[in-house]
Amino acid sequence: YIVDKDGMVNWLMENVDSQAAGISYQNFVEQVDTVVMGWNTYHQIVTELSPEQWVYETMKSYVVTHKKQQNTDKIIFENQSVCDLVRTLKTKEGKAIWICGGASIVQQLLQADLVDVLHLTVVPVVLGKGIGLFAENTKALKFEVKYAETQGGFAEIIYQRKRSDENLSGD
Repeated sequence: YIVDKDGMVNWLMENVDSQAAGISYQNFVEQVDTVVMGWNTYHQIVTELSPEQWVYETMKSYVVTHKKQQNTDKIIFENQSVCDLVRTLKTKEGKAIWICGGASIVQQLLQADLVDVLHLTVVPVVLGKGIGLFAENTKALKFEVKYAETQGGFAEIIYQRKRSDENLSGD
C-alpha cells in the first residue's frame, strides 16, 4: 500500500532513517527534472507534508486535475489524460520523469504501458489496508531488476521495463 486506510502517509515518518533516506532520495532526484502527480497527491503535499514550501522547486511539476487552478512557473495544472501528458513529455529533451502519485495515475500509465522504470522503496510496515500501488486489472508487464539495496531498514529496488521478448512475438 502507498497510503494507509485513512489516506495518510504519517507511518512513513515513524520508520525513516533520515540520513539513509536523504542520501537515497538525493541520488534519485538528481536524475529527475519533471514530476507528475494527481490532485490528491498535490493537495496532500501542500496542506500536510510541506505547506510552507513547494518540495519540488528544482523540477517542473505537472498536476493532473479537472480543478481550475492558476499555473505558476514551477507547477502546471493539466486537464488532460495523464497518458497523453506523459506521451508528450517523453518526446521532450530532459532528464527522467517521476510519476510521484497517486495510485490511479500510476495504474493508468501501467495500463497504457508508459512506465519504463519502477523505482520502489519498500518500507518495513504492513498496513493491512489502504490504497495499493497496483490494481487488480493492471495488465501483466515484464520488468527486470536493475538495482537492489537495503539501507536504513528500507529496501530500494529499481526495475527496468523488459520489452524485447514481448515485441518479438508481434503482439
